[in-house]
Amino acid sequence: MGAKDAPRAIPGLHLPQLAEAEPVWAMQQLVPNARTVPASTYVVKPGETLLGVSNRSGAGAEAIAKANGLVPPYGLRAGQKLSIPAGRYHLVAEGETGIAIATAYGVAWSRIVAINDLNEPFLLRKGRRLLLPDDAPRKPRTMEERAAAFRIDIDDVLTGGQPALGGKRPPAASREPRPLPSNVPIAEPKAFAGSFIWPVRGVILSGFGPGAGGVRNNGIDIAVPAGTAIHAAADGVVAYAGDRVAVFGGLMLINHGGGWVSAYGHASRVDVVRGQKITKGQIIGLSGDSGYASRPKLHFELRKDRTPVDPVRALPARIR
Repeated sequence: MGAKDAPRAIPGLHLPQLAEAEPVWAMQQLVPNARTVPASTYVVKPGETLLGVSNRSGAGAEAIAKANGLVPPYGLRAGQKLSIPAGRYHLVAEGETGIAIATAYGVAWSRIVAINDLNEPFLLRKGRRLLLPDDAPRKPRTMEERAAAFRIDIDDVLTGGQPALGGKRPPAASREPRPLPSNVPIAEPKAFAGSFIWPVRGVILSGFGPGAGGVRNNGIDIAVPAGTAIHAAADGVVAYAGDRVAVFGGLMLINHGGGWVSAYGHASRVDVVRGQKITKGQIIGLSGDSGYASRPKLHFELRKDRTPVDPVRALPARIR
């Protein structure tokens, strides 16, 4: 994205007719249930587990383990004294996403990730108690306030866009463009196989890294006429398809396995849905100037373990 690019409206963006009208986190009716837990000392009873202590105290099991230097498999002994860390904890229900939880409390998801030491693959599980930042609003926010404060980026989608797991495994990905229910996570590829190809052919407008005015580009921007077919850079499963990351307008994220994710932004048309299995070279949408784009182009990113890498170094040499 160039420093001089201006926002463009997204209303003309075409989304698949079969796709959910809203992203999964916007479709969820999440009720804030945070419980305030005071600092205390807990004496372990015979046969108690860390999860049991968590349920009785209201504090997160992970937070208790961290406060007491416990390591897997978290064996406890009768009479052991545990420090219960104070805080407000949200009890995760099946199907809830991190973004929906953060939005309900009016805090950035990235802050919840940081204070809870969440790591790959960032899948929440039913029954986990997430510690909230101390300054999280205690009064429920109105829909208008939530909408005004709603700002997410690609990293938020990758770390907080998956519904929490219950007792079942995610269903296998399908090649058909059938959107998953809003409470079902995607089945991620286990490993990356193969190599990447260029999603479009065109002149590179801006390269990877720092640019004019100190603006950093986490990918590359390729000039292409509006309506140019966008091809998947490699096999994978669609992790996101929509327009809720405003800067990129029509955006598609494909999980390739092995920590690799590709991103395709400023699309005028999105032809895939979350959870759809994709093959290398498949057309996934059409280019445009949606989002913060001053001209038709494709914003393309590659990320490994969430860290942006220069796509040019991972793509084959360009044929002039």
